[in-house]
Amino acid sequence: TEWRNSLRATSTVRINLEVPRIVVSLDDDPIRGSKDAPVQIVMFSDFQCPFCSRVETTIKQVRDTYGDKVAVTFRDYPLPFHQNAEKAAEAANCAHKQGKYWEFHDALFANQAQITLPDLKKKAEEMHLDMAAFNQCLDSGEMKTEIEKDTKEGGTYGVTGTPAAFVNGRFLSGAQPF
Repeated sequence: TEWRNSLRATSTVRINLEVPRIVVSLDDDPIRGSKDAPVQIVMFSDFQCPFCSRVETTIKQVRDTYGDKVAVTFRDYPLPFHQNAEKAAEAANCAHKQGKYWEFHDALFANQAQITLPDLKKKAEEMHLDMAAFNQCLDSGEMKTEIEKDTKEGGTYGVTGTPAAFVNGRFLSGAQPF
């Protein structure tokens, strides 16, 4: 260790290796922006994760700053110790079937303390979703397979926690600042 440290202190060390890129599928998940945008951010996130909520502010700042040059795809990765996260992800996907994914997404992150099953249904009603269709979707667990697919696929990319982002295939872990 001393020898290595002395070499670093007396020599200029440059690492010229490219950061690995992973081809991350957008699947059929909700996207803000164009699939043709030069910067593609794929977020694996959890609606109950406080760090995921924090990174939403950064993502908004990136979108506001770079406009149509960036697109954000949201993939579900509910952590097992967040008891309401999976049902919240299912609810957001049920809202997606009615074209209200991003509104529901934003409402969930705006108040993470209110994501129990009754809260999810109340949010859907406040958004004037077709409640019969929403309730059928949510109560049947119809979206559970979609959530499990995202989580499993995230694991194949090395995701173990949230938030986890891939910016043009480069992995970025945690709630990073702008």
